Amino acid sequence: MNGSPSGLLGRVVRYFSSMGGKYGVEWWILCAGAALVGAIVLMAVFSGYIAPFDPYDQAAGPQLSPPGPTHLMGTDNLQRDVFSRIVFGSQTILKVSVMAAIISSLVGITMGLVSGYAGGIPDKILSLIMDAVYVFPGLILAIALAAMFGPGVINITFSVAIIYIPTYFRLVRGQTLAVKQELYVEAARAIGAGHLTILAKYIFPNVIATTVVVFTLNVADAIMIEAALTYLGLGLPPTVVDWGMDLAMGKKFLPSGMWWLVTFPGVMISLLALGFTMLGEGLAEILNPRLLER
Repeated sequence: MNGSPSGLLGRVVRYFSSMGGKYGVEWWILCAGAALVGAIVLMAVFSGYIAPFDPYDQAAGPQLSPPGPTHLMGTDNLQRDVFSRIVFGSQTILKVSVMAAIISSLVGITMGLVSGYAGGIPDKILSLIMDAVYVFPGLILAIALAAMFGPGVINITFSVAIIYIPTYFRLVRGQTLAVKQELYVEAARAIGAGHLTILAKYIFPNVIATTVVVFTLNVADAIMIEAALTYLGLGLPPTVVDWGMDLAMGKKFLPSGMWWLVTFPGVMISLLALGFTMLGEGLAEILNPRLLER
């Protein structure tokens, strides 16, 4: 029967196989990245059901207990369950990295559209400001901003977001400069369309597609920067459950052989960043028009 689980599974398998045949290995890279990110997102959403202990519970088990049946990833020096902190820590790092990418994309895309469409002196001023921000190494600029704003989820989110605004600005501005010369834009001007109408209806839809790829790659980079800032003590306060914080707190026990305190947070940070990177790389190849000519 078509409505049976086996029939539905067959259609899903055939769909994925056909897409794999059309796009090749890029499709499977995209799927692997989406599966990895999706699994961690589900862990964050259902953390209250997955974690066996409260991440703040300082009586969850013996102090510095190695991984075992009761504590899958061991316990830390404060007798907290590492697995529970990993599960709840996914909420923090996803919240900061995704929100930072959203803020930077909204600001950067808007400024890029306005700058590229307006041209003239406003374009030169905005381009000069964005170039001045862009030349700074991302991590160095994030450290300076985090030190200036102070610790906190909101502060670290804005510190990370600011460093990606020039990326969206440069990309969207360049495409806007090209698109605004197209005949359909000139025709819209000829029939009396306003500037906002032209930007929203004719230019924006033609420049937004490539920013999706940049967004996923920026989230991957934001994950690493957020963890680095927290590791350096410039990101989140110790009261917030975060993988970077656990990594920083566990490093001093590594010479004593307590490997699980740094291994599991480090692996999770790498997996989440890898998932978004694979998602972005897969999208970049699939959305590349030249790939469709094969």
